[in-house]
Amino acid sequence: QVQLNESGGGLVQAGGSLRLSCTASGLTFGSYAIGWFRQAPGKEREFVAAINWRGDTTDYTDSVKGRFTISRDSAKNTASLQMNSLKPEDTAVYYCAADYTGDYYLHAQVRYDYWGQGTQVTVSS
Repeated sequence: QVQLNESGGGLVQAGGSLRLSCTASGLTFGSYAIGWFRQAPGKEREFVAAINWRGDTTDYTDSVKGRFTISRDSAKNTASLQMNSLKPEDTAVYYCAADYTGDYYLHAQVRYDYWGQGTQVTVSS
């Protein structure tokens, strides 16, 4: 049974930082690209960042470039999203997802095979 568990969300003031983690079980983690997506109230879920299965390619949505960094540690079956200089508009539920041998078009939600339950990130102004 595949499980993706997000952690690290919380309440932070604007300008602050959070580090989200995605821990996987039940799959060969090193064979999966990992993506982070978010959904704000009343909005559709959107792409935030992704790292390919090899760990040598990353992609970010424009609004987080230079502020967020995605990384992975396949030995620990964990991917992380370091979020700095947070803004109120970053407030959302953040989800991680896994895409088998994902290498391209990692922003596309339809590529992903497994999803976590999400973790809430709230940025106060």
